[in-house]
Amino acid sequence: MRTTPQKKETETMTMKWGILGAGTIANKFADTITQMSGEGQVLSAVGSRSFEKADAFAKKWNIPSAYGSYEEFLKDPEVEAVYIATPNCLHKEHTLMCLSAGKHVLCEKPFTINAEDARMLYQTAEEKGLFLMEGLWTRFLPLYHQIMDLIHSGTYGKLLHARADYGFASSGARRERKFTSDLGGGALLDIGIYTLGFLTMVMEEMPVSFTSSVRFSEYGTDCFSAIQLNFSEGRTAHAVQSIGTVMDRRAALFFEKAQIHLTDFQNAFAMTVDPEGEEIFDILCPPKINGFEYEIRDMSECVALKRTSSKIYTSKESIAMMELLEKIRRSWNMSFSFEEEF
Repeated sequence: MRTTPQKKETETMTMKWGILGAGTIANKFADTITQMSGEGQVLSAVGSRSFEKADAFAKKWNIPSAYGSYEEFLKDPEVEAVYIATPNCLHKEHTLMCLSAGKHVLCEKPFTINAEDARMLYQTAEEKGLFLMEGLWTRFLPLYHQIMDLIHSGTYGKLLHARADYGFASSGARRERKFTSDLGGGALLDIGIYTLGFLTMVMEEMPVSFTSSVRFSEYGTDCFSAIQLNFSEGRTAHAVQSIGTVMDRRAALFFEKAQIHLTDFQNAFAMTVDPEGEEIFDILCPPKINGFEYEIRDMSECVALKRTSSKIYTSKESIAMMELLEKIRRSWNMSFSFEEEF
């Protein structure tokens, strides 16, 4: 078993954060920032649609200011950067509001509902000299860097095939929220960005074609899909994503001379390497907090350097992923099994 040493934490600028939204994911982000106070990360304000909800959130996390109006929240001069944790369908509107108010933005995934909106928002941020990033936090995990180092080293030959599965069950109001079309619902947008994001990362390109099969929920949005991705040089990948079917978040990479297995590719803190003719070993990269800290550090460093986009998860990659999701969703209006050449 090998434990990869954590890199020494780099100094970052003091970042005064505001959180837009007060739901589950906002709580996780607040918890992370609270534990990063020694690195200059500060929670300055929270905004919600109701003052009562914002006030309760602020008291829970010792946040100085709470607002029951997004507009009032954005007038707060103590807020330098905003983490957007509102429903998918509001990400475009709220990101634009934040940029217009001169705030740097980290927007929870999926960034937008379509690629056109994503391109517009990144262009707006560039024009205003503000940092903007989609919050695909998994891309910043140290274990992913370990995986990419192995791929680039060529130690085990070429990566031939990869797969990733992710599924969970939801019920009641949460199920309705996850599936309602007007809210940007559906399994592909909600969690497919994790499976496809992982697979396109290790393949280091977008697929040249895909085939897919899909099942729809009672709300008319996708509840299950299996997608075969075809890449250059005959390489392939397979993604399964479901809301309604519980599935382990497993992933595997198949090289010419080895296999790599992850029991949880989203919380990617460990992997097993099985080299051909050699002893199997584990690589461990546990986070000090919960994994969110890495994207927060990257954003702080980028802002300090006056960058408008991350070099780890670029605006180009974010837009390309939205284009892929859009093409897959569009194909489902034609057939349950469809192939599209890019």
